Parts: sequence; structure tokens; C-alpha cells
Amino acid sequence: MSITAESIPGYRAGTWVIDPTHSEIGFSVRHLAISKVKGKFEEFEATFVTGENPLDSNVTAKAVVASVNTNQKDRDGHLRTGDFFAAEEHPELTFVSTGARFEDGDFKVDGELTMRGVTKPVTFDFEFGGFGEDPYGNYKAGFTATSVVKREDFGLTWNAPLEKGGLMLGNDVTITLDVQAALQQ
Repeated sequence: MSITAESIPGYRAGTWVIDPTHSEIGFSVRHLAISKVKGKFEEFEATFVTGENPLDSNVTAKAVVASVNTNQKDRDGHLRTGDFFAAEEHPELTFVSTGARFEDGDFKVDGELTMRGVTKPVTFDFEFGGFGEDPYGNYKAGFTATSVVKREDFGLTWNAPLEKGGLMLGNDVTITLDVQAALQQ
């Protein structure tokens, strides 16, 4: 099956801007080898340009590193330091897409993620939630996108050994974007 504008109910080409009140940029990482710690960025923005052919679409996005929130003030402060994000030197995380594709029944967006001054290629798996009009006449799109990155690839190498063996933090970080965006008129 190929993907076309006609194969996606409600699809419209145009420029879309993320609605921050109905979106979340989150992440999770293994902690103590037994559970996951989750966090999010409170300040972010993104623009999506959907093409007549959905595979010609692109996205640019950024999150403000200092807005990191894991619901634990001390941990958030530590994440902003040079041990992790180095927020003063690298105040933003950015993503710029380089292409979109339909593979094995799934929509994927490839791009370049920059974190802590390091840029690496990543692929997000997209799950469309759909399209529709809100009560105020705005045309909206919803989707979830996920990717797993190696934090050490981006220079986030801090860790601590555990008494029982192993390390406090896992290397795999799952990034999850729950997004609602509005079509610009």
C-alpha cells in the first residue's frame, strides 16, 4: 500500500503550528534498572508543512532545555547542568526533518536531532490520530511520534554505579511527542 493524500481521511496540505496547550514533548529513561523516569519540556514550538504528497511533508521543532520537568525539582536542576543537557551552553533541543517515508505499513519521519550541540540522525514513527475542526473553527491534526535515541551519543554520559551492580541510568531514551497542530489560514 502506498500513502497518498486521498488515503488519509481529512488530510490537507498546508502549514500547521503546534498547539502547546494540547501537546506534550516527553521522554523516559530506565532508572535503577527497575523502572522508568519520565519527563517533559514545558516550552516548545514546531511547524509542520504538509505537502500535496504526504511524503513531501517536513517539520522543524525546538524545545527549551531549561523548561525540563520531571516533577522533581532537584533532578530537574541536575538535568540542566553540564552532567546532562548543559542548558546554559545549549539552551535548545532542535529537530529538522530530512524526509518522510511509508515503510511496512508505518509512516516514518527521518531527521536531525540536535541535543547538547551534537546532531545525529533519528527516525520518528508516526501514528496519526486524525483531523478535524475544533469548536472555534480551527482545523486540527493530531498524532503521536516516538523515537528511541542513545543519550550517550549526544554527550549525556553521566551515570553512577549501583551497589548491587549495573548503572543508575539506562542509555536508551524514548522520546514521545503527543501533538495537536492547527492549520494556518
